[in-house]
Amino acid sequence: MKQPPPIAFAPTALAHQPAAIKPGELTGCPWHDVKTKLRNVGLRPTRQRMALGWILFAKGDRHVTAEMLYEEATRAKVPVSLATVYNTLHQFTDVGLLRQVAVDGSRAYFDTNNSMHHHFFIEEQNELLDIPASDVVVGKAPVPPEGYEIAQIDVVVRLRRKQP
Repeated sequence: MKQPPPIAFAPTALAHQPAAIKPGELTGCPWHDVKTKLRNVGLRPTRQRMALGWILFAKGDRHVTAEMLYEEATRAKVPVSLATVYNTLHQFTDVGLLRQVAVDGSRAYFDTNNSMHHHFFIEEQNELLDIPASDVVVGKAPVPPEGYEIAQIDVVVRLRRKQP
């Protein structure tokens, strides 16, 4: 089987990108901007999607788990179930508004920064930090099975404090 040459992935070529926001569509009003984002990707701006979208996107780039978002929604008196939070996060991910970052088999984070980048995971704090894509070079990708293509390569670098 022919091996491809070493490559550094051009991040935006592999990432699922949401529909472009046209100039003037975003107003700086988080509620209006969430509605615009949802409509641009073909999602109906339901009350629950709007409320969860406002909580997610009004604070800039961040990493949340479904449980974290559910706690924030509960504190904000948004009446949603944990199942609705999971469903909404997966819907937002499917249309490119979020990126899902798998840290281990039992924990997934959702990243509001859907541009291509990688992550540090601080084990003691269960916290993700962004790494610019240019700081990580993937030298050689495997050849995918016939009929498949590489959609994205995510690098998660696990960190722990040095022992004295």
